[in-house]
Amino acid sequence: MKIVVFGANGPTGRLVVRGALQRGHTVTAVTRSPESFPFAHPSLHVLGGDVLEAASVSRAIAGQDAVLSALGVPYSRQEIRTYSMGARAMIDAMVESGVSRLVCVSSSAVDPSAGPHGGFFFERVLQPFVAGVLGKTLYDDMKRMEAMVAESTVDWTVLRPSGLFDTDVVSDYVVAEHHVPLKFTARIDLADAMLRQLDDNTFLRTVAAVGTTAGTPSVAQLIMREAFKRPPRSGVPVPQALSPERG
Repeated sequence: MKIVVFGANGPTGRLVVRGALQRGHTVTAVTRSPESFPFAHPSLHVLGGDVLEAASVSRAIAGQDAVLSALGVPYSRQEIRTYSMGARAMIDAMVESGVSRLVCVSSSAVDPSAGPHGGFFFERVLQPFVAGVLGKTLYDDMKRMEAMVAESTVDWTVLRPSGLFDTDVVSDYVVAEHHVPLKFTARIDLADAMLRQLDDNTFLRTVAAVGTTAGTPSVAQLIMREAFKRPPRSGVPVPQALSPERG
């Protein structure tokens, strides 16, 4: 299968590209910085492009069989439109080129009312602060993206991970419609779930949550280990696992 991956140079995007190549797919990895892409492969084409430029999105999607989006941008107090504008450009290009399958990443923070993830501190303090204050403009745009995708004519799946963290191998993770009661999702599990959607129509035209069941950090461990790794532009330290994808 020919796959194009947007956000390919982010931490999840790289795992998607690597996993797709391991499965024998031909991959076009779209990134604003193709020179910094960390690996090469005979079935990989690294393409410079920007989802905010419709022409570059159209070029990347033409001739593909499926579109995978692992887009991510930093938190900002300014309005964010990357997710919604990117979704609009992808959907328009897919319709134009006759490409039907779209899998994109959102976040469980988009809809906290979907169900609890457990723990007083996480539910009442950390998640409301991240979703409603620190990342409000980002998650508002993810909501616009989800609405746009849901209204489209393409065969879409939206995956919502919880707090993202890094691990080396795919685990026995859980995927369920709309909600799983889990605080964290390993990036490698999210990447694997994205690729599985290409061969599985269980979550066709719906939102699915992805959660990792074993080997996850506690909130306290996460904050101690990661809080100062990637401070956002506002200057407030944010755990890496709760930060959005980049690339």
